[in-house]
Amino acid sequence: MERLQKVIAQSGVASRRKAEELIREGHVHVNGKRVTEMGVKVNGNDIIEVQGVPLYQEDYVYFLLYKPRGVISAVSDDKGRKVVTDFLPGVSERIYPVGRLDYDTSGLLLLTNDGDFANKLTHPKHEVDKTYIAKVKGVPFPQDLKPLAHGVKIEGRKTAPAKYRIISTDNVKQTAIVELVIHEGRNHQVKKMLEAVGYPVTKLKRELYGDLNLHGMKPGQYRALSKREVKALVELSK
Repeated sequence: MERLQKVIAQSGVASRRKAEELIREGHVHVNGKRVTEMGVKVNGNDIIEVQGVPLYQEDYVYFLLYKPRGVISAVSDDKGRKVVTDFLPGVSERIYPVGRLDYDTSGLLLLTNDGDFANKLTHPKHEVDKTYIAKVKGVPFPQDLKPLAHGVKIEGRKTAPAKYRIISTDNVKQTAIVELVIHEGRNHQVKKMLEAVGYPVTKLKRELYGDLNLHGMKPGQYRALSKREVKALVELSK
């Protein structure tokens, strides 16, 4: 027996929090009866409907996408812009991105239909490292970026400590390439952190997610994760 909201989240229909909202608002039925309270448990024989649509358990799938710039980290867009699932046309499961990358940010993005897996990876307390490569305006000295190692305040909240290194500098063009490793996932966080220390980002790419990388891949390409890779991510998120 599993809690109803957990089963809904694991199906990929909604996150755990959103599933709880759907239950409270009366959008979930179990065996024809509306459920509005938390704590209800179900098994594989129960018929669950979410907003009138029967829930069925797909096999879990896990993909790594090299997200190009100019693509929305979503499964649909009301403005008709390209979304990440457009690059996985052969996947029949109802996958969705784990977290997000900004429209103008490229790099490694995970997609799955395993809600529990996605929730673990995106929860700040699990501290899964994500490595970004940023092109910034200006040529920083190492001490200029030192506040990043202690956390900087953005929008009234201090970030967790980050790891950083200066990869290269161009004194003629007055630009630099900086690597930043964080484990949080706040909105536009990398851009805001670097701007907070005086070096605005002009180009951004996520290179690593945990130990996963983009070696051998081009923008727009994707691949399935191996069982070993999925297991390693689960271990990192504990």
